[in-house]
Amino acid sequence: MAQAQSRKLFKEAQKLIPGGVNSPVRAWKSVGQDPLFIARAKGSRLWDVDGNEYLDYVGSWGPMIMGHAPAKVIAAIKRTASGGTSFGAPTEAEVELARLIRQLVPSIQKVRLVSSGTEATMSALRLARGFTGRTKLIKFDGCYHGHADSFLVAAGSGVATLGIPGSPGVPADLIRHTLSLPYNDLAAAQGAFAKLGGEIAAVIVEPVAGNMGVVPPVEGYLEGLRKLCTKHGALLIFDEVITGFRVALGGAQQLYGVKPDLTCLGKIIGGGLPVGAFGGRADVMDRLAPVGDVYQAGTLSGNPLAVAAGLATLTALAEANPYGQLERKGQMLEDGLGEAIKAKGIAACLTRVGSMSCLFFTGREVVSWDTAKTSDTARFAKYFAGMLKEGIYLAPSQFEAAFISTAHSRADLERTIEAAAKVIKRL
Repeated sequence: MAQAQSRKLFKEAQKLIPGGVNSPVRAWKSVGQDPLFIARAKGSRLWDVDGNEYLDYVGSWGPMIMGHAPAKVIAAIKRTASGGTSFGAPTEAEVELARLIRQLVPSIQKVRLVSSGTEATMSALRLARGFTGRTKLIKFDGCYHGHADSFLVAAGSGVATLGIPGSPGVPADLIRHTLSLPYNDLAAAQGAFAKLGGEIAAVIVEPVAGNMGVVPPVEGYLEGLRKLCTKHGALLIFDEVITGFRVALGGAQQLYGVKPDLTCLGKIIGGGLPVGAFGGRADVMDRLAPVGDVYQAGTLSGNPLAVAAGLATLTALAEANPYGQLERKGQMLEDGLGEAIKAKGIAACLTRVGSMSCLFFTGREVVSWDTAKTSDTARFAKYFAGMLKEGIYLAPSQFEAAFISTAHSRADLERTIEAAAKVIKRL
């Protein structure tokens, strides 16, 4: 498999961009390789600059739920771009997207658009602190909520992949307001509230953890967090940047029947373009400027191109409701990989919620960051390299999710299972 052009570009990039990449996990350091540079993508496939074709299970880290370059989304972007790309002023499409989000997400009464998932979580936390008059935040080990200062404590995603415990540049005085607890351990949260309940502004949680691999909530966990926040006057924030419109049309909160006070969205609501949003109870959201006293702003918030792509994507999902189809595809992949693992007899397990999954190379049941990090990352690196040679493009980290789209066919999944069986047999 020729990769000469990718290697050449990476060498050039390292002279111009820190580490040669604009987001750390793209460097492929944890799998001991240099990254591929992607030229184009369509449906379930992408092609690198050397012309190699791959079946894609990264999907731009989740938003490509309908596959790459779906016709309706591309048409909406082109149509909108012809009238201008940005105005820094309100547009009718922003109102339409806000209305559709409110219609589809059970807990959202009002919503504000931003330009990224990090911006959404950062703004939601500021709003929670302003609304409650409290400062402390509870997050959970291995959950990643973007790179805002308050969240870079025992974080997941690239932080976990690169083995970084925190980050220089984050003031210790700010870190002391963040409590990071074990995910799926309700007793730990109960203990924290018993000690500091009157100081806790919010609990932020990925209802399905998607940044330490894929870790579903254990039974009663999300319900327990909801009860704790209600009892102690804290706000419950669901970070559904990954799970929103991915695990169900109404996100994980619909799937599990738990209603947060605030929800953070991203990925899919921009149809692959940079966008984010946060929303929730009207009384909380109305504390935002200009109607309230909590300041948040963004010149490109509600960018017309991102809004157009998001409207086209969410409308298509609402009309097609493909989640039963995605569940069946996810189950097929899970069953196939499970058989390959069993045949080889290696220590591995697959976790899955709908169309997002993770193959962990550990014999432990993965329910938290402590159990996720027992994975054999060297074995994962071999698996990753083997799958890449077979033309299967996975996230270059043991601690990231694989995503299935509506564009993945049964033949695509069969080919993936055959490739995995072959690679696993050689591990």
